[in-house]
Amino acid sequence: MGLMAASKAFFKLLFNKELSVSFQQLVDGKLQPRIESTPKKAAPKPEPKPNRSDAISLLSALQREARFVDIISEPLGDYSDAQVGAAARDVLRDSGKVIERMFALKPLTEVEDGASIETPSNFDPAEYRLTGNVSGDGPFSGNVAHHGWKATKCDVPQWSGNKKTEMIVAPVEVEIS
Repeated sequence: MGLMAASKAFFKLLFNKELSVSFQQLVDGKLQPRIESTPKKAAPKPEPKPNRSDAISLLSALQREARFVDIISEPLGDYSDAQVGAAARDVLRDSGKVIERMFALKPLTEVEDGASIETPSNFDPAEYRLTGNVSGDGPFSGNVAHHGWKATKCDVPQWSGNKKTEMIVAPVEVEIS
């Protein structure tokens, strides 16, 4: 113990009766020392894992592989129908590849558009959307206006970026010459 620390201890014992009594009991062996461990520093909290929506990941893939965001964001008034059609052909083809790879869509029914179909009596509205003159209880009969779609898988890639970039759909592209 250094001279400074000993001096401080002496004056604390001299002017603090409770501390002095406790110290005397400790010296006499009548009191066990109360040693408090120094609190350990808490381990640094891990940075929370960014919570990127699968929708952003899908949109990012559509932009990266098909330039989807570019074509829907472009004002089309300055282009001819032929120019829009030519650009749309590539975007639609490439967007279809992304959707097929991630979701493997299949028709909800094999009944062809325009053909007659009957719903089950207790059908699920997520499976059948009725339009036209609908009244009463099912089953309902009508013509297929659209066969519907269902995903046979959902394989949106796991994103591994950071909090700062979790909402970025497409990075800035810089062409170096």
